[in-house]
Amino acid sequence: MDMRPLRHFLALADTLHFGRASDACHVSPSTLSRSIRQLEESLGGARLFERDNRHVALTRHGETFQRFARETLAQWEQLRLSLNSEAQLLTGEISVYCSVTASYSFLYELLSEFRTRHPGIELKLHTGDPAEAMARVLAGDEDMAITPRPRQAPEALAFKSLTRSPLVFIAPHDRHDWIPATPESPSAEQWREVPMILSEAGLSRKYSDTWFRALGIAPRIYAQVAGHEAIVSMVGLGFGVGVVPKIVLDNSPLVERVRVLPVKPELPHYDVGLCVLERRLRSPLIRALWDEVVER
Repeated sequence: MDMRPLRHFLALADTLHFGRASDACHVSPSTLSRSIRQLEESLGGARLFERDNRHVALTRHGETFQRFARETLAQWEQLRLSLNSEAQLLTGEISVYCSVTASYSFLYELLSEFRTRHPGIELKLHTGDPAEAMARVLAGDEDMAITPRPRQAPEALAFKSLTRSPLVFIAPHDRHDWIPATPESPSAEQWREVPMILSEAGLSRKYSDTWFRALGIAPRIYAQVAGHEAIVSMVGLGFGVGVVPKIVLDNSPLVERVRVLPVKPELPHYDVGLCVLERRLRSPLIRALWDEVVER
């Protein structure tokens, strides 16, 4: 069976750009365009993309077909590997999404022995805001992700803990009038005018908002950023006080430019781990990497 048309379609659906999609598929843009056109013809002429010289967008039919294509390729990979059970070498691709910090905090230990045992498995690493990690796995955009465990994890996800890290308030080393003088005994007056640099979304933002709500005030937001690494940078430059997992601070090249405030009450810990869709664990590739992880 030729699954290339489905792979071509998914590449274009993910990038919405013919040039980038054709590069990812190692085909020419004209070949990619022809593959999409043949798919549309096989579906009775249903348009999968709205496209002109400048823009590409999925149609309603395209969104439906995107779900079908992902599920079909996953089932095909599972079937192909199960019918080829005599082969000792697992082959295929696994995509892993994580933050920049997680990429050098966990991945070397996680993947070094795995790559030795399974040299036929190609690992694709995508980095970005950890707040997006679970959504990307649930949507099928990634096979696995390293992410904080939420208060209530979706039932469709399996989760293995890798480490726990406290969330800490950080401030610049330089003196500023707005840095609370006694953070161990916080008051609304102390914190009302403190410029805060917080994540746009995710667990650290939820915990920070809850802390300020318990204090009876709303945080004065100086900046909302994607990714904790950027918070350390902005705090180091003296723009405000931030909230980050300590594991991010410990691995930051700017750790000497900031200091941890001994704030009470302390924020909850981050439980950082590997997540995957439960149904994807039926894939021998995914199961091989999942079994590699020792829960802590």
